[in-house]
Amino acid sequence: MAIPKLLNGGLLSTRRKSVTRACERGLKLRSQYADGVKMPTTISIVVAFVGLFFSILCKADGGVPTKGFEHLALTPPRGWNSYNSFSWIVSEKEFLDNAKFVSEHLLKFGYEYVVVDFLWYRKLEPDASVWSSGHDVIDQWGRPVPDPGRWPSSRDGRGFARVAEQVHAMGLKFGIHVMRGISTAAVQANTPILGAKGSPDTKSGRPWLAADIAVPGTECKWMTCCFMGIDASSEGGRAFVKSLYDQYASWGVDFIKHDCVFGVPDLRISEIELVSKSIAEAGRPMVYSLSPGVQATPEIGSKVSNMANMYRVTADDWDTWSDLETHFDVARDFAAAGMIGAPSERGRSWPDLDMLPLGWLTDPGPHRWCNLSPAEQHTQVSLWAMAKSPLMYGGDLRAIDNATLSLITNPWILDINAHSVDNLELQSTPSHTSSKSSRFGLSDCKDEIPRRWSLRSVRHSQDANQVCWTSTASSERRWRKGEELPLKCLHWTPFASGSQVANTSSRMGFIASPPELHGCLAPVVLGISNTEVQQPSMQNVECSSEEPNQLWHLTAEGRLRNEHTGLCAIVVEEGERIWVARHSSDQVYYMAFFNLGSTATHMAVGIDTVIRRFVPSTKIIDVSSGSNPHRRVMLADNTDLICKAFDVWNQHDLGVVGNSVGALVEGHGVAVYILTCTTSL
Repeated sequence: MAIPKLLNGGLLSTRRKSVTRACERGLKLRSQYADGVKMPTTISIVVAFVGLFFSILCKADGGVPTKGFEHLALTPPRGWNSYNSFSWIVSEKEFLDNAKFVSEHLLKFGYEYVVVDFLWYRKLEPDASVWSSGHDVIDQWGRPVPDPGRWPSSRDGRGFARVAEQVHAMGLKFGIHVMRGISTAAVQANTPILGAKGSPDTKSGRPWLAADIAVPGTECKWMTCCFMGIDASSEGGRAFVKSLYDQYASWGVDFIKHDCVFGVPDLRISEIELVSKSIAEAGRPMVYSLSPGVQATPEIGSKVSNMANMYRVTADDWDTWSDLETHFDVARDFAAAGMIGAPSERGRSWPDLDMLPLGWLTDPGPHRWCNLSPAEQHTQVSLWAMAKSPLMYGGDLRAIDNATLSLITNPWILDINAHSVDNLELQSTPSHTSSKSSRFGLSDCKDEIPRRWSLRSVRHSQDANQVCWTSTASSERRWRKGEELPLKCLHWTPFASGSQVANTSSRMGFIASPPELHGCLAPVVLGISNTEVQQPSMQNVECSSEEPNQLWHLTAEGRLRNEHTGLCAIVVEEGERIWVARHSSDQVYYMAFFNLGSTATHMAVGIDTVIRRFVPSTKIIDVSSGSNPHRRVMLADNTDLICKAFDVWNQHDLGVVGNSVGALVEGHGVAVYILTCTTSL
């Protein structure tokens, strides 16, 4: 079997480990000195000199640069995160057990980061939860420190330093999740601010305190009990953030996941700028990741891509097809905007489609296998690869099965994720099974997509009034006598208030469910009201004019808005997506066929269509070689190419291909091919 070579080796190579470790130790010593540790004058001078020496050494070596960080995240970061498998209750032993698996089985595939997700500072007590206050551990400066009950190695006052040392000894890099701003625990205790100069009160001259930098009304929308924003322009606010990241550097942290700071409505550009600067000044390279990314757009992403290495562009992704399906449009938009791997002051930045919720998962303790079908799991990993999203595995690795391990270590998929360029969605077409090619969903009403609804009167029909959705895809629009026909229509009951007689043209009304469901459509929001911890969905409910969430407003712009929730109804058009990319250093092309429909369908794309995307002057001519006719690709310089295809997931060599490459793709499934073109057979 002829298998394409891995053009970049596929596996992680490690170099100059001894110098890197020396850099880490020297910079840690310097960070501890900067953190306010009291020393005799002579010793402090020696420590300062040693810190300067290691700064110069590390900068020259390139292993641990002290500023610029221009070599960070040159490819999408890979690793493991504790959230999907442990929620917030992960312990030191559970974390290190997973880290050991990464070191022994995944490091050679480029998975190098192990990240403790949120609330590592919260005590695991009977009444403690994600949304409860009064359980967080802080130091005398108001900074979070690990819960000693779950993280016993932190009891010596060194925080995560001992855990980081063990992680580094495994050849891995250590990461933590942090919330934005300052904790309410620190504000309530009104702790002093380490390193803050001057005073917030010129009359009294008192030192800066936590309450001076906290900004009321800026509580994190999905954790209002426990965190709020800070005044990033104040001396106290800047000093507090600096003290945080100096401490993280002294612990040996290599990766920061900064939450409740990016996306709508919790977009805090000023704090992102301050944190990015503070990380650089701390002297230790840290990959900087932003979250949660709810309602993120390329425009918002462009505001942070120069300051962060990763930024979430979706809400939390869990193991459901509906969650996975929403990523296609988002990935398409960020790719089209040229945001994938954009250069930044910190190396490169990557739109993050969220962790991979595969394997053994949690809610809130490990108890179930991933609900995605095998086909859907292949689809998820393939989209993450083609969109060059960071790959952060979320399942408990202690229970990983061979199929899942094979899925996340496919060397060709990883090569695409790391080394492909010019990635984009080439084609999008509706499903051939029109009766099952769409479903009802919800939008935030902020984009162009919801503007497709209109009222229609239907003569000689039981549904005298209908509200109809017209497809956004030009390939699916249908016409009759000059009129655009709708994709979906539902019965519309005009709203009448009190003694008011309902007007058939009223733009307020109720929507009947599709006939097979016998009810009304209404948005139902699961989770905590008025927070980002929500999962809104369109559901079929028993019709009632008394229920406010069943009343819809058809706006003049063509939006169908639910005034109770502020969400808009849409029709999610399932279908087929084809992504393409190429390798940066060879005549190698990548193709992924995604079937978003629920039934198998044949998908194909012409070879000339793919290559012309990257080489516009390409010409295609027909030639024959004995009894085996095939097509030859001719470039502008008259160099002719012959192309062979390789099926990535089935690891099957298809040999020389003709006019097109295609496959029968199962419902919710994917087929990925590598097209290798050469000047001879």
